[in-house]
Amino acid sequence: MTTARLPLFPLNAVLFPGLVLPLNVFEERYRAMMRELLTIDDSEPRRFAVVAIRDGREVAPTAPGMPDQTALPEKGPAAGFGSDPIQAFHRVGCIADAASIRERADGSFEVMATGTTRVRLLSVDASGPFLVAETEEIPEEQGEEAGTLSEGVLRAFRSYQKRLAGARERSLTASDLPDDPSVVSYLVAAAAVLDTPSKQRLLQAPDTATRLREELTLLRAETAVLRHLPSLPVVDLTQGPTYPN
Repeated sequence: MTTARLPLFPLNAVLFPGLVLPLNVFEERYRAMMRELLTIDDSEPRRFAVVAIRDGREVAPTAPGMPDQTALPEKGPAAGFGSDPIQAFHRVGCIADAASIRERADGSFEVMATGTTRVRLLSVDASGPFLVAETEEIPEEQGEEAGTLSEGVLRAFRSYQKRLAGARERSLTASDLPDDPSVVSYLVAAAAVLDTPSKQRLLQAPDTATRLREELTLLRAETAVLRHLPSLPVVDLTQGPTYPN
């Protein structure tokens, strides 16, 4: 297994390989991370690991809060994540490659990154200005019948997307969608409107076929629900919202 020591960026969301991740970076711990990444030469990837938060806050409290109005806000790289931060995170995340990092006049950063490879957290170091994780890459295995399952998921996803978008919205055609089963599995996982635990289960599926089987079940269930609901606006299939940090 390939291991790497990478800056760690926890989010209240799941990043999948191939998904575009825009970030609005304003907390000092993450500003420090971006300044460090900018020291890497443009010819090299500026990589960091993204994990979904299991228990904690994406943005650390900056003022006293309930129930103790006199309590001082937490500071430091692990603020909001407890004394053993790795326990606050899901153990499977995704490497993000920062294509652009732009510093604003106020010292905050506008970042555009893309998910690349799944990783498993082995340990988390909170001794520096930002969290750093020892990570292990997780290879993507196809599993049995991935190709056949992919075709079924694409059919189910088209039906789901039409219900989600409404009859007046444009739906995806066959030419819009990939052929590779693993790419299909990540695209559908990212695009489907699911809660974080459901998306996390899809990210950490042991192989592509297992992920596709679960997606087929989820899509059929969600499509059945949508038949009885008013039309909703279509989601962007390649890019999520900008996450404040």
